Amino acid sequence: MADIKIAFWNLQNLFDTTLSELAADFEFTPAEGWDEAALDAKLTNLAQIIKLMYGGEGPDLLGLCEIENENVAELLIDKIGRADYKLAHVESPDVRGIDTSLIYSDQVFDDPQPEDMKGHMIFLRFPTRDIFEVHLKVKANDAELTVLVNHWPSRRQGQYESEPHRITVAEHCGRLIDGFLKFSRQDYPPDTVAGLAQINEKWNRNVLVMGDLNDEPFNRSILDYLQGTKDLDHLEEEIKKAPGRQTPHLRDYLGKQAYLFNCMWPVFATPDRGSHFFSPATNSMGVLDQILVSRGLYFGAQKLQIAPETAQIFTPDEMSSTKGRPVAFDKQRKKGYSDHFPITAVIKTV
Repeated sequence: MADIKIAFWNLQNLFDTTLSELAADFEFTPAEGWDEAALDAKLTNLAQIIKLMYGGEGPDLLGLCEIENENVAELLIDKIGRADYKLAHVESPDVRGIDTSLIYSDQVFDDPQPEDMKGHMIFLRFPTRDIFEVHLKVKANDAELTVLVNHWPSRRQGQYESEPHRITVAEHCGRLIDGFLKFSRQDYPPDTVAGLAQINEKWNRNVLVMGDLNDEPFNRSILDYLQGTKDLDHLEEEIKKAPGRQTPHLRDYLGKQAYLFNCMWPVFATPDRGSHFFSPATNSMGVLDQILVSRGLYFGAQKLQIAPETAQIFTPDEMSSTKGRPVAFDKQRKKGYSDHFPITAVIKTV
């Protein structure tokens, strides 16, 4: 069975040229130099990089953020020129009008139904960035894969001033993951051998989290609230029966926490490497874009297994400066790409 090639990319303000009644996209109108020629040039440049991934094969699954709407996403697919690429998308009410999307190959995955896709908004004083949930099935072996494409609130107000917003979204994302991997009190299986099997089957579901989290792997939002770890201690825990029972005590079970493995730690430890460039920062290259997986997807318990050593930042010469930094798009010169590099990894079918 073929490996599944995955990627994520923050496209940096991929807007259409029409002023939205909802979104604060005032910079991205023809009056501000964001005309059809600029949009077409950016789409062409982004598609060029996507087509370079995986030695020219491109990814089978591509999460995107900072894309205004479904129409712009479809324009990007047209530029890429792959007939097997399809779009999973739900419009969100983000105040800036930028969404998260998922492009998938229909040669690799069955088409998700409308009920398989859901956008999650977290309301502070305004609706914050989207968490986009998509449930997919792999054609080769009928394995199920739940994908959460994330774009967490920015650091624009300052890293620590804005940190509570990211913590709030991280906690919400973690709660979604708990729902995928754990039974509720009402649905807790009976105290039988079959009940324990049900509990562990759910505990081992394949969950893939990817996105621009706007925090580093060591920040509190990811470590303490999303519970994305670099160590396997918590991931190694199968759910065991309690003494004198066939299942755990309900209170103990409900208190269990679903940790994720963060595949980006080795990249984070590499000097002068990162997925995002912000020159005013002391560490100008940050690893804000990350791929995290559930224990089932890490250990290959249900027909899919991440290859964590394949997680990397894709830094093609075509979009890199002489210093190896991502070159953002310049709408006046109509050159450049994004201030983020894409990230990639491989999921093996087992």
